[in-house]
Amino acid sequence: MVIVLVILHVLVALFLIGVVLIQQGKSADLAAAFGGQGSQTAFGPRGAANLLTRLTTYSAIVFMLTSIGLTILLSRSSDHSVLSGHTPTQQQQSAPKK
Repeated sequence: MVIVLVILHVLVALFLIGVVLIQQGKSADLAAAFGGQGSQTAFGPRGAANLLTRLTTYSAIVFMLTSIGLTILLSRSSDHSVLSGHTPTQQQQSAPKK
């Protein structure tokens, strides 16, 4: 269950990064990036901004829910430390030979 949630969390994080990077500022619309006029876009002059805003909102909600879910699942596990599965190896240093 944890592995599936981690994979979903990473995919949502990458999607969220992509959606945020695609968005333009408030003064520029999506058509201005491609040299077109605002009335001739596929989504309409404000349709693309509304779609990207909704995608950002929904992906941020899913990201937060997966973060909370991972926190709850990992707090219930017996491993409470990041290094709990790590066994330290002892390195023996030999004296230099003369």
